[in-house]
Amino acid sequence: MLDMQRDNFPRGTICIEDIEIGMKRHLRKQVTDRDIELFAEVSTDRNPVHLDDDYANDTIFEGRIAHGMLTAGLISAVIGEQLPGHGTVYLGQTLKFMAPVRPGDMVMAEVEVTEIDHGKRKVTMQTRCEVDGKNVLKGEAIVLAPSRKFD
Repeated sequence: MLDMQRDNFPRGTICIEDIEIGMKRHLRKQVTDRDIELFAEVSTDRNPVHLDDDYANDTIFEGRIAHGMLTAGLISAVIGEQLPGHGTVYLGQTLKFMAPVRPGDMVMAEVEVTEIDHGKRKVTMQTRCEVDGKNVLKGEAIVLAPSRKFD
């Protein structure tokens, strides 16, 4: 089986002193039925549009879809594991859901640095998720980046 996650960036930390405007990081993950079931269990969101084929087929989505926040969680993974990475504190996130993610979809989650406030260690990033080159989620994240000065 082809490893579709092989081009994900390494996990770790990029300190505020090394972050630059335009830096990008991403990950790819295939959303599985198990992911959706586990998310429903953890979140207690058991909306049948996520879990019941018969129900979901009669909705505007014409089939089951992943929870939007499961998809958004992939943005959190990029931020918490890659850019800035370990030690990052989330301050805020906006989200706009643009299309559904379905079981089996390969999601590419990406963040791009757009603003840096070195004095406050704040980093603003454009965030997005896409499936087959089509945006399914977009937004903006503001985080507090780790610093070598506070190690």
